[in-house]
Amino acid sequence: MGNGLLGNNFITQIGILVHDIEAVSRKYADFFGIDKPNIITTDPFEIAQTENRGESTPARAKLAFINMGSLQLELIEPDEHPSTWREYLDAHGEGPHHIAFVIEGMKEKITLLEGRGMPLMQKGEYVGGRYAYVDTFNELKVLIELLENDK
Repeated sequence: MGNGLLGNNFITQIGILVHDIEAVSRKYADFFGIDKPNIITTDPFEIAQTENRGESTPARAKLAFINMGSLQLELIEPDEHPSTWREYLDAHGEGPHHIAFVIEGMKEKITLLEGRGMPLMQKGEYVGGRYAYVDTFNELKVLIELLENDK
């Protein structure tokens, strides 16, 4: 089982929660000597169809992506609506939120992980694909994000 449960053991992204994405993205840019990344806002509910713990939510977040070779840092500033981002930021403060893997077969992977006691926390759509956060914290000490891009 060389590629484990996900069929892929390549970490593509580390997500970091922040209170002030403008300030933190500027600090990362200064630290790495790069241009400050563009800040985008996640899609509205009509597109994202966001669900948190099985309930629809209008939650959105500001995002900034910093490409670091084969790994991407994602800065996340959530709004006030219910989301795994907001829950985690309120409970733990700023810092790492997830590690992400690009996968194929989102529904099957979620079912597989849930069958192993790793419940789906949040899912949604984005232009070109979908994401899901799975609570793997008890086992792996970090949340996992699954990313599935349309072909």
